[in-house]
Amino acid sequence: MKAKSTQYRILLVDDHPICRSGLAEIINSQKDLTVCGVAEDTHTALEQAENLKPDLMVIDISLKAGSGIELLKDVKVRTPRARVLMLSMHDENLYATRSLRAGAAGYVMKREAADNILTAIRKVLAGEVYLSAPMEKKLMQRLVGAREPAKAGAVEDLSDRELEVFNMIGDGKATRQIAEEMHLSIKTVESHRAHIKEKLNLRNAGELVQHAVHWKQAELGGFPVARN
Repeated sequence: MKAKSTQYRILLVDDHPICRSGLAEIINSQKDLTVCGVAEDTHTALEQAENLKPDLMVIDISLKAGSGIELLKDVKVRTPRARVLMLSMHDENLYATRSLRAGAAGYVMKREAADNILTAIRKVLAGEVYLSAPMEKKLMQRLVGAREPAKAGAVEDLSDRELEVFNMIGDGKATRQIAEEMHLSIKTVESHRAHIKEKLNLRNAGELVQHAVHWKQAELGGFPVARN
């Protein structure tokens, strides 16, 4: 741990200005923590990670231009010593394990109270792993073999890339737009779509879109999905 007089420097990566501002206010209110930089896209985040060398990066799972999970993987390659805490509105049952597997040291939901978010930040800074109590219990059960019954056609079966494509389909984005935003070929995106249909037991493109939209609405708590 650093000396008490030293502030830990934190880089925030979130494409929602209000969320960024609110989190920065919470962090900067603490004597031992300070926000050293902010970014809203993966390119800026990587540049700042290398230039600012923060003690901790707090990364949102969903970014306007790119995936927080893919950014995390790049961060661990380019700045391997960086500690990362993933912060998201998305269900930790789906994303927490993926985040840890990709190199994060913790996962916290945006809906958590400020005190819980600060606890997560300090725990990760101390070299520990932070997860909610229910998620810790679930992972422990998996480790000792008490696995949950497998669900046929579960979204959990999708790879990180497939889940990212599925999420964008749920936003109403077409194959070409997904390819452009993910910097992939149309053929690659079509391949991902085919794998998603197979894993989720969906018969055609129409069922895929419908399933993705319904899933996204559930993720957002039933609010309508914004289409681009």
